[in-house]
Amino acid sequence: MRNQNYHILNQYTTMGKGFFNVPVAVNEPVKSYAPGSAERAAVAEQYKTYFNGSMDVPMYIGSEEVRTGTTKNMTPPHDHQHVVGQYHVGDKTNAQQAIDAALTARTEWAQLPWEQRAAIFLRAAELIAGPYRAKINAATMIAQSKTVHQAEIDAACELIDFLRFNVEYMSDIYTEQPNSDDGIWNRVEYRPLEGFVYAITPFNFTAIAANLPASAAMMGNTVVWKPSDSQVFSANVIMEVFKEAGVPNGVINVVYGDPVEITDVVLASPDFAGLHFTGSTYVFKELWKQIGQNIHSYKTYPRIVGETGGKDFIVAHPSANPKQVATGISRGAFEFQGQKCSAASRVYLPKSIAEETINFVKEDVASFKMGSPEDMSNFITAVIHEGSFDKLAKYIDQAKEDDNVEIVAGGGYDKSKGYFIEPTVLLTTDPKYTTMETELFGPVVTIYVYEDEAWEETLALVDNTSEYALTGAVFSTDRYAIAQATKALENCAGNFYVNDKPTGAVVGQQPFGGARASGTNDKAGSAQNLLRWVSPRLIKETFVSPTNYRYPFLG
Repeated sequence: MRNQNYHILNQYTTMGKGFFNVPVAVNEPVKSYAPGSAERAAVAEQYKTYFNGSMDVPMYIGSEEVRTGTTKNMTPPHDHQHVVGQYHVGDKTNAQQAIDAALTARTEWAQLPWEQRAAIFLRAAELIAGPYRAKINAATMIAQSKTVHQAEIDAACELIDFLRFNVEYMSDIYTEQPNSDDGIWNRVEYRPLEGFVYAITPFNFTAIAANLPASAAMMGNTVVWKPSDSQVFSANVIMEVFKEAGVPNGVINVVYGDPVEITDVVLASPDFAGLHFTGSTYVFKELWKQIGQNIHSYKTYPRIVGETGGKDFIVAHPSANPKQVATGISRGAFEFQGQKCSAASRVYLPKSIAEETINFVKEDVASFKMGSPEDMSNFITAVIHEGSFDKLAKYIDQAKEDDNVEIVAGGGYDKSKGYFIEPTVLLTTDPKYTTMETELFGPVVTIYVYEDEAWEETLALVDNTSEYALTGAVFSTDRYAIAQATKALENCAGNFYVNDKPTGAVVGQQPFGGARASGTNDKAGSAQNLLRWVSPRLIKETFVSPTNYRYPFLG
């Protein structure tokens, strides 16, 4: 553990044999991967090893690595005919085995002193920061077609931050205790939930895939984890880290297979105690409905935590700097091919700066290099799979036919080798055009130009256009306009950015989550999220008990 990165907490947390300080979390520095750097050479070598290898990925259930013999190939999105390995597919029997393993492990894990759990996940953070850094980044580059920079800020830095900061938040939670009056002692235990937690994770962020099961486990819960089929390659590296860090058998159980079949078994269990989900809004609503239909069978009311879709906006005031707005669009819309739930996908520009801003964006797009993430000069790589490619191509083709929209940059696509969609900028005269309202999850951004004097009306338009409320940004040099936008848009973005792109939330700095159709806003990367995975118990102890029922008012 690198002592220079840690300090001592002024507050204390308790356990049976002492009051322990925990390391104060600091954000992991982002490495540059500049040409000639040691980290660039290391990740390039690991990329080649993985790319030319053949990984055989089992399910992890209790103490067993389960290989069913029924397998699916893992292929990079940027080279979809190249097979880098296979993973073993489970069924409802394996789902039940995972539940049983989680319940068996719960007894010991829930009783383990909190500082022992903390040590495991702090060790995991150090493993990722050190010997596993190139592995987890290279795996993410291959599995999810992330550039080395996008892999570094996600799979390495954000995951390290989640683990370190969650330990600190856990200790803060345990420290929070009630007052005690004369002759009594009040104390609160933060018990893990009674049962097991089900974690369903998305393809796009390796850090999220790890944090959803890890945050619940850190608080003493055991977990059944269903990763995305498109993220299995890097999910396996996560499990390698957790195993080496000392996560006991059965605490985090990983199953692959048909999501409906596995979910039906999990949600039918009377011991189901919580859902930690990141994915589509539709799926989350269906899961919520299924949980509701099963509510009478559960031993306890399940916790339901979800972060779902987004139709995230940038709105520029006439006072905004056009070059800054353009950079916010280019980075916010096109990094990781727009496959972030926070990606900028609808933009509102005032007429006075619209042409200049759009020209800057067009210059940026024209300069983007696109191809495999192995070539670290590429800014754009492939979208995740053929289904995503086909959906995006359909919207681009429709835009080519519609009269109220034009393509001002990009518009091409090719899936012969990889699922490549050109970064595409649409300009529409209809603020309710389909791509202004529909989540596309790809490198397509739509711009609407408003009259400068319609600033207030445009803010109302931004607020009522989308069902989502995840992220958004305002660009302005006018403080009155910034204040006005902050108030007018308070309900349509859980993370709101002033003069910055609406992506890139950092753990410990910008707790992440949104409301409306974007989720339950339980703020991953904060104590608020961890509190969802505990059930507090108040203990009141009276030192000298009364011996007479009569109160003074009775005389």
